[in-house]
Amino acid sequence: MMMKISAVSFFLALVVSSSLHGCHGLSSAAVQTAPTATSTTASSGSIPALQDFDYETNDRLPWRPEGYDSWEWRGHKINYLEMGDPSKPALLLIHGFGASVYHFRYNIPALARNHHVFAVDMLGFGLSDKPIVDYNAELWRDQSSDFIDQVIQKPTTVAGNSLGGFTALYTSTVSPLVNGCVLLNGAGKFRNPELDDQEEEQEPETNALVAKLQEAFQRFIIQCSFLYTKQPARISQVLQQVYPVNAAVVDDELVQSIFEPALNPNAPEVFYRVITRTTGAKVYVDDLLEQLSPENKPLLLCWGEQDPWIRPTAANRIQELYPSAQRVSINAGHCPHDEDAPAVNAAIAQFVQSL
Repeated sequence: MMMKISAVSFFLALVVSSSLHGCHGLSSAAVQTAPTATSTTASSGSIPALQDFDYETNDRLPWRPEGYDSWEWRGHKINYLEMGDPSKPALLLIHGFGASVYHFRYNIPALARNHHVFAVDMLGFGLSDKPIVDYNAELWRDQSSDFIDQVIQKPTTVAGNSLGGFTALYTSTVSPLVNGCVLLNGAGKFRNPELDDQEEEQEPETNALVAKLQEAFQRFIIQCSFLYTKQPARISQVLQQVYPVNAAVVDDELVQSIFEPALNPNAPEVFYRVITRTTGAKVYVDDLLEQLSPENKPLLLCWGEQDPWIRPTAANRIQELYPSAQRVSINAGHCPHDEDAPAVNAAIAQFVQSL
């Protein structure tokens, strides 16, 4: 079936997608043994790139194109950052589509003052490796769960933006170490039985030749859109559209943190694979919420109410399905954690303290 390329699809190489949701399962693979997490001092990060960074006095993380710290997972190098006192409650931050650890530049230092904070680049994004593999929701769920098990190694609150929110929610269903989940305008599709039935009835039968032609056309269109959107000026323009309240937050370093990973030779193919292999998914937000217990997995919705991509109605629906979910409304767009970091930091800190 020919995939429809929406306006949002042209922006997927930037920060996030408003239509991405879970997908078919991933075959299991051997996980490489991870190194033990490195402890931070009271005033610096865990690696040389941040040795001179004092999070007690600095509110903004510096951009480091060479990366922060690394962990080997399934034979791939994963970029991550650790900051804060290991005796404090653990917090894992998961970025959205096209973004990276750096998208939490205003959250990590502030939260590290009272938390043991980790942020990780998902496989295929940021400064992590970009192998040519099958990309789907299970892959990132497994990566996050393994990171908690192998690197953090203690009860952890997970928080994610957009696709990262869906990943955080999915991870919460499989990791016994997750003690709470924060959705920052989390992505995800809700179940609609009538539409599901219609989609199944209308699924066309195509022969192998037609399927190959369709795949080639999709690849051409999507990779052309990737090359268009990865230009710095275009990145800045699109980001400002999803920062409707405080567009001044979109600066050169944020643009560079998106632009530089897009220069990786594998980036266009990874972009194509994520777009084509994660649509038509059958993992719904409804199903994930049904697997959670409010007593063991409290949920916080920290929602940018001016989001042009994922409307507040999505948060309303989650509250209907999970009545115990707490909600904090933020006067921001799709990336509330960056557009109004102080409000989001305060909400997360209060939530973690309540666990």
